[in-house]
Amino acid sequence: MNWANRLTLSRLGLTILFTMVVNSEWRFAQTAALLLFVVAGVTDFVDGEIARRYQSITDFGKLMDPLMDKIMIAAAFITLVPLKAIPAWAATIVVARDFLITGLRLLASSKGMVLPAESLGKHKTTWQIVTVVFFLSLLAMKELHYADGATVWWTRAWNEGGTALIWITVALTVYSGLGYAWKHWAVVGTDR
Repeated sequence: MNWANRLTLSRLGLTILFTMVVNSEWRFAQTAALLLFVVAGVTDFVDGEIARRYQSITDFGKLMDPLMDKIMIAAAFITLVPLKAIPAWAATIVVARDFLITGLRLLASSKGMVLPAESLGKHKTTWQIVTVVFFLSLLAMKELHYADGATVWWTRAWNEGGTALIWITVALTVYSGLGYAWKHWAVVGTDR
């Protein structure tokens, strides 16, 4: 297994740690969750760079990299619902889209085809990561008392900035999912 694929798999471990920490009773849980999520997001960038730079792109990586992204994002969106950061409807759309695309990829895989991630999907993932980091950053600021005495800007950032990010993310999530499904819909009908 090459280093790019190891980094891809490390994202699963980081995601598990993130979900254990984010809603825990530990004093600096949300700050630690922010750091874990940022490290996981960086591995998403680095594994692709390593694979391209050293020509070590594999079918395993083509399948597992987007799958690990989906697990990481789904976990983040779901765990942010009880913290009142992400509305349940937005998390449902993100998770449903990812399940549908993963199902399409698994169907293609069962027919001997590999459907790689596309650039629009990567932009969607970037916006999802930005949205999660935005809310985790605000939660960490509050936890570390950096938002004390500045509740007006914090509340405004949470409500207005957060709402804008959620709408952008959901729109890209739906648009990229529909585009990907449309482009690869022939996989459903093939009998290979």
